[in-house]
Amino acid sequence: MEKGGNPKEIKSLLEKFTNAHGISGFEDDVRELLEKEIEPYVDTLRKDNMGNLIAIKKGEGPSIMLAAHMDEIGLMVRYIDDNGFLRFVGIGGWFDQTLLNQRVVVRGKKGFIPGVIGSKPPHVMKEDDRKKPVKIEDMFIDIGAKDREDAENLGIEIGTTASIDREFVSLANGKVTSKAFDDRAGIVILIEVMKRLSKHKIEANVYAVGTVQEEVGLKGARTCAFGICPNLALALDTTIPGDHPGINKTDSSLEVGKGPVITVADASGRGLIAHPQVLKWLKDTAVENKIPYQLGVGSGGTTDATSIHLTKEGIPTGTVSIATRYIHSPVEVLDMADIEACISLIVKAIENVGRYF
Repeated sequence: MEKGGNPKEIKSLLEKFTNAHGISGFEDDVRELLEKEIEPYVDTLRKDNMGNLIAIKKGEGPSIMLAAHMDEIGLMVRYIDDNGFLRFVGIGGWFDQTLLNQRVVVRGKKGFIPGVIGSKPPHVMKEDDRKKPVKIEDMFIDIGAKDREDAENLGIEIGTTASIDREFVSLANGKVTSKAFDDRAGIVILIEVMKRLSKHKIEANVYAVGTVQEEVGLKGARTCAFGICPNLALALDTTIPGDHPGINKTDSSLEVGKGPVITVADASGRGLIAHPQVLKWLKDTAVENKIPYQLGVGSGGTTDATSIHLTKEGIPTGTVSIATRYIHSPVEVLDMADIEACISLIVKAIENVGRYF
């Protein structure tokens, strides 16, 4: 494997992006961070009508779209009751129980406001109710408001968004935990790939895209791919490993720390079935450069690649992911070594793309 980047700098960048807040449709802060970090390494930058950020490094060869989504799953206020408590809906794929009793950051008109997610305490529940999971519609956000008017004066209105209040923390053996590794890990990989590619001339014409609204329907990738219409594309995302209690190896053979995951198919083929030439390109690159990798076949979720590969006449597309524990929770966990290996794989693949496309 080629000599990598500065591990401390990459880790610091990941911390910066995961600590940022930006749920689907409200990615402004994350986009501003991405624009600042990636601008030194590309030729041009632009924002499209949907809010996708498109950074371009010009070349003479095939055009490659690299897509990583900027949004995280979050919450949106649907009702403010007379006592100032905020009822909400989930934006994106929440498992309701992960929300219970979490701290949140509410994005009011006057700035960020801390809050907590509350529900009926078990002490006053009937015995049957204690055995049932608490549903999201029975939860509420408490910001300490006296009443509805007080909440509104604090800058809360219908449609105000909220995200989980968790910050980046290092664990043992190179692992880290935070919210929103899905997909701020992909965003950091995108930046570091462009940084390394900027150091020398490459054949490819690379479009590095921070996409919007992936978690609510792969929306930004769909419109952006139509506008760019690249020769091929890669989605950079996270995926589910099977290396911890509560999940069987038969459900996922992937492991944290064993290298980036090259997707063969996801969502049982309803999402992406990777283009065979893209698979060959990525696997050959990994083998030739002694980069560890894993192959993934999934039955659950999908990525921006699903929207991209169905654009216009079809775009040869693949997905490279980081195996991440506890995805769509406030305590996602990944291994920094996988980030570095993924960056190296994408850089080397782009450098030799002319052999395959």
